Amino acid sequence: MKWSDIRQVAEALYDKFPDVDPEGIRFTDLHNWVLELDGFDDDPRRTGEKILEAIQAAWIAEAR
Repeated sequence: MKWSDIRQVAEALYDKFPDVDPEGIRFTDLHNWVLELDGFDDDPRRTGEKILEAIQAAWIAEAR
């Protein structure tokens, strides 16, 4: 997975952290959790607030 795989990353986060409310997480935590996902292989510096917001929004949608 790469940062650009928004939906896939969100689904993996939902599966790994089913009890976490994605609306209340900090971007620093989100960034670290994405880096820890199995199969994630991208440069930690290749993301920014827009990508993290997109991942968070997709995770929120997945959780509903």
